[in-house]
Amino acid sequence: AAVRRGGHALLYATAALRADRAVVSAAVAQDWAALEFAAHELRADRDVVLAAVRQYGRALDLASEALQDDRQVVLAAVQQDWRALEYASHRLKGDQEIVLKAVQQDAFALLHATPAVKQDRNFVLAAARLNKAVLPLSAPEFLGDRDFVLAAAQSDGHTLRYAASALKADREIVLAAVGRNGEALQYAAQEFKADREIVMAAVRQHGGALQYAASEVKADRGIVLAAVQQLRAGLGSGSERVHPQSVG
Repeated sequence: AAVRRGGHALLYATAALRADRAVVSAAVAQDWAALEFAAHELRADRDVVLAAVRQYGRALDLASEALQDDRQVVLAAVQQDWRALEYASHRLKGDQEIVLKAVQQDAFALLHATPAVKQDRNFVLAAARLNKAVLPLSAPEFLGDRDFVLAAAQSDGHTLRYAASALKADREIVLAAVGRNGEALQYAAQEFKADREIVMAAVRQHGGALQYAASEVKADRGIVLAAVQQLRAGLGSGSERVHPQSVG
């Protein structure tokens, strides 16, 4: 009866009951924190620990080392809370699927990954497609790698924000970025903000990108019309309303 009132009741149980699998399972089902008071051998019980981490991923910290190296347990924990990756074994901090699950929730999960994962070009590109905030946390050399930045920009134009200065002045990369996210124009080298082709590509994707164009381009009738038409179409399709100042 005490267990039904809350998992923390296990704190007051005898050592024998803390080692009783049925009692501990019931307690953990009520409150993941009951795992803290379970006998050592039950912190190594896969089913008991799974029940805890599915409620609160960081309960992985209370699990045995063997279960911190159990892929199913760690994956369940990370899916519930990306911060559980901190408590995974070194081996599983190098498991790309697990790290991707964590990074998808929060880019800072990359900080808990192994160096090999952080330096894997294909992995970081895949992670950036899920969460662009990964880019400033990745190996600096990637942001100066033209092929890497071009591939990332084709997926999310805001990649341009993190690119090396030389790549912000790369026409192909900038066109790819603004074609994907018009507002990425704000991160382009200054000369491209006065480039009619690039600005046109940007405003056709997002009319509000006109605010980032050079003054002389804002006086171009064709570009302003394209921006207005895109904003009107966006409003007609139920997109978020853009304040008129954003195209002024």
